[in-house]
Amino acid sequence: MTAARRQAGPADLRLQAAVFAPVCAAFSNIYVTQPVLPVLQAEFASDLVTVSLTVSMVILGIALANLPFGSLADRVPIQPVVLTGGVVVALAGLVCALTHDLRVLIGARFLQGLFIPALTTTLAAHLARTLPAGRLGVAMGSYISATVLGGLGGRLLGGWLHPPLHWRYAFVSAAALVLTATVFALRWLPRGPAVHRPQAGAVGFLSLLRRWDLLRLYLCAAGSFAVFSSVFNYLPFRLAGPPFALPTEIVTLVYLVYVIGIFMGPTAGRLGNRYGTGNTLLGGVAVLAGSLLLVLVPSTAAVVAGLVGVCTGFFTVHAGAVGALNRKLSQGQGRANALYVLFYYGGGWLGITMAGFAYDQGGWAAVVALALCLLAVPLAAGIGERRPA
Repeated sequence: MTAARRQAGPADLRLQAAVFAPVCAAFSNIYVTQPVLPVLQAEFASDLVTVSLTVSMVILGIALANLPFGSLADRVPIQPVVLTGGVVVALAGLVCALTHDLRVLIGARFLQGLFIPALTTTLAAHLARTLPAGRLGVAMGSYISATVLGGLGGRLLGGWLHPPLHWRYAFVSAAALVLTATVFALRWLPRGPAVHRPQAGAVGFLSLLRRWDLLRLYLCAAGSFAVFSSVFNYLPFRLAGPPFALPTEIVTLVYLVYVIGIFMGPTAGRLGNRYGTGNTLLGGVAVLAGSLLLVLVPSTAAVVAGLVGVCTGFFTVHAGAVGALNRKLSQGQGRANALYVLFYYGGGWLGITMAGFAYDQGGWAAVVALALCLLAVPLAAGIGERRPA
């Protein structure tokens, strides 16, 4: 074994850690309040729709800031962007921990959403510019794992690791994690010159949106994440009420089904290669539909089994759509994927907002009915992908 190969192992481990840490910490901030929404509703004497803004406004901020930060990543060094993002997300989290005004809490959460792409979108763009293809695949594998585990960790932080009534400490812990991860990333992220990859020409956002084969995949992302976010955002209200009456700590543990996303990404990719994107999307939609019906059953076991199915179906659709999108492109992959993220989080914000009104008017059954209607979007995308080009 040569000296260069002996050094490659530790270097790759440091790179994976430098990617994993800020992305995981950033995603842990997104869903801190999700398992404690009923606690916030009682503490602030507010309505369900308003307290749900503590989640949906973060997602809206990410959707709005994703494209600007993606463009910024091509113009300035990564270090000051990551530093600014880490500091702002952490300080806004401390504001969330200290405030007793729900409007301030929601505003600070929106600010967090606006600067989370500084730790995620810009980091992905920086890696694509600076790493050779071999190391890029390893680094992006860490990136995907960090998004899943960060989302799960934020939920556990808010509703399990800290007592639910002490949700403010969860924000303090999340702020500390972000600052620590930011320092770590600044120390170990590659600073070398960019790896210039030849491109056939620039592709604009409008030209990408004019392609129906791409637009239906963007809409598929929006519709599927709207379903997923709606179900999981109002799950605490469902399980805290009759006939379950589960404590917040137990409700939070139900979110452990989220780890299915780690395994379904590669599995969906293999399914797409074998059966085609259209069949993969339709299969995911079918699993989602059956699972949504299952979560209506007033049984804890049935709800957990249904949520496992919701995660399986959603991540199948999500991974299938991402894979199909990139297989259709010979250039403009950066802008195309940025648009995908925009539609994805925009759909999540819209789904949570609509489901809040649905829950307020018709309870859990209305949320599930809305989700079933939203499945028409990925269903149409799957049908479209099955048709010959």
